[in-house]
This record gives sequence, structure tokens and C-alpha cells, in this order.
Amino acid sequence: MRLLHTSDWHLGRTFYRESLIGAQRSFLDHLLTVVREREVDAVLVAGDIYDRAIPSLDAVALYDHALNSLADLRVPAVMISGNHDSPQRLGVTSRLIERAGIHLRTDPATCHTPAILHDAHGPVAFYGLPYLEPLLTREELAADRPTHEAVLGAAMDRVRADLTTRPAGTRSVVLAHAFVTGGHTSDSERDITAGGIPTVTATVFDGIDYVALGHLHRPQKVTDRIRYSGSPLAYSFSEAGYAKTTWLVDLDADADLTAEAIPCPRPQILDTLTGRLDALLKDHRYAHLHDAWLHITLTDPQRPINAMDRLRTRFPHTVQLTFAPENDGSHDTATYTERTRHRTALEITVGFVGHVRGGHAPTPAEHALLRQAVEATRLNDNAKETR
Repeated sequence: MRLLHTSDWHLGRTFYRESLIGAQRSFLDHLLTVVREREVDAVLVAGDIYDRAIPSLDAVALYDHALNSLADLRVPAVMISGNHDSPQRLGVTSRLIERAGIHLRTDPATCHTPAILHDAHGPVAFYGLPYLEPLLTREELAADRPTHEAVLGAAMDRVRADLTTRPAGTRSVVLAHAFVTGGHTSDSERDITAGGIPTVTATVFDGIDYVALGHLHRPQKVTDRIRYSGSPLAYSFSEAGYAKTTWLVDLDADADLTAEAIPCPRPQILDTLTGRLDALLKDHRYAHLHDAWLHITLTDPQRPINAMDRLRTRFPHTVQLTFAPENDGSHDTATYTERTRHRTALEITVGFVGHVRGGHAPTPAEHALLRQAVEATRLNDNAKETR
């Protein structure tokens, strides 16, 4: 059986307020092309279908487009909810869409009830384990502790118990949304530390022929049989340096496995630049980044005026700007308390302006304005005290 393992679509997500709807539509069209051209038997989506519990209308429309297209191709899908999804909202139509071959699992109580698909070699049991919040699912799963390891372990015990009731030779696939020990993170995953240590060991999945994981956005394998597909798009600058892929997995009659990484389309270049503002605006080496989404770090000793507006005249998709003034070793390294001890309010204010400007003190005109502001503040405080 040929499987296309995907996860973490995050439909409706933005990138520093830049819409990703068009890029996500391109990915889904790519997915459908792979399904047709590579004769995929089933599509797996291991959680975080949406980016938030109440998705935008554009995101819902993309989801509807994907499901209807798969139904038109008569290719079944097995999907689970992730920690970004609302399992109740996402799962409201699950019984209805199952008739169209979309097997959506959002309820922990039914995680041991598989979707059974067949190929020429017999049945394959697909178990969907939605994201299991420890404090919310411990009682339902009869876990001994409210931890990620305990609730996922309890769910897998139920899966293995059901698998023993299946005909001999039944192959098994588990979808799960979790942080497995040894996985490599990026900056765009939401923290799931509620319930203690967020990671679970790979041994919790012992006995399963293939484990399709979601949550971590880097494509990677924990073992040959336990893999993350990663997100189809980069959702942070920490993901700019590696390719986005899905896994095309073949399970043969004996559950021997082969996997191929299928590159996802890269609709937008992400990059980072560091340097002084004037140099970045003039250097011809950066001409190819005109249309890229950029994180720029300015190293000017003094913070430039209207830096973002000026950068966007050359790099219109500058979406993140930080300042890291060059330090020539002359800056004061004393603590804030040491710098402000025995100093007047005006001296502290003037010193602060000089500090954020990399040692450049206010001009005489600025100094006069600061003096007026400090004096106005003092008079206002005195007026309050006399009321």
C-alpha cells in the first residue's frame, strides 16, 4: 500500500501578517498532483490541519477543497486533530465524511478503532491518535499519570490490544501528534509542556509497522518506521535552511517499508540579512532578494530613523526587523542600578537615549526637549500629590 504522509498544514496561518492562503493552496494542488501521478492509495494528515481552533473562512474553504478533491479522486484519507485544532469543531462532520472515505479521528475515546483499508495483499489498520492533552485525557484513557508519556502509552496499549483481534497478517499504521524524544524542533511549533515533560520515547510505538507523526515542523525520521513529515511550508525563519517534504511510503505484503521524500513547492524565499542600513540598501549582492521575505538585523551604532520604511523601498517583504548595534568595546558594562545610582531623572533619561543609540548622546535640541518632558512630568506628579 502506498501512503502519502503529511502533517501540520496550519491552514489560515500568516507569516508576520503576510497571508499564506495562496501558498497553502499551491501546496494542496501539489499534493493532489502527487496523489494522481504516483498512484497513492491513502493520504495521511497527522494533525494541525488548521492553525487555530476557530479557523478563518479562507482556511475552511481550503480544507473543503482538499477533501472534495480527494473524494473526487476516490483516494481515502486518514486525518487527526492536532494541538492547534479544536477537536470538537473539526470532528463535528466526521461520521458524515467517512462515507466519502475521509477517516477523521478527533476523539481520544475512539483512538483504538481503526479505519481498515485493503490492497492486493490484505488489510491495513489505520489508528488515529489525536493530540492528547494530558490533563484532559488522563481519565478517559485510564492513564496512571497526567503526562504526555502516560496518556500516549495508555492509548497505544488500547491500539495494540485491538490489533491482536485483527486477522493474522494485518499491517498497522498509527497517526499521532506528539513530540518524540530525539526530534529536532524549529521556532514555529507551539509549546506543549503542559503536563510535565513534553516528549515521549519512541518505544511507546513498539509493534507498529509505520508511525506517521505530526507536530514538529522539520521533516525527519526518528527510526525507519517512525517519521515526521514536517510542515509543508516554512512558518518561521528558523526553517529557511532546509527543504520541505512529504513522505511517500510503501508497505509491502510483509510490512517491509520503503520511503521517499517528495519536495514541496517553495512559493516564497526566506532569508536573513545583517549589516548597516546604508550598506544593505546599496549592496548589489542583495538584488536577488527583492521579492524574498526577510528578517533583517541592523548593526548601525545609532538606530536609524524610519529604518523599516527605508528598507522596504528595496526589500518590500521585510517582515521582521531587529537591532544589534556593533559594540566596539567602549560601551558601559555596568548594571542598570549602578548606572542610575545618585543620578537625576534628567540624567537617567539622557543616559537612556544614549544607551539605545549605541553611545550617541542627544543633540542640544533633543536635550532641551528631554528637559521639558522631565519637568512637565515632575509638575504633573506634584499636582497629583496636592489634590
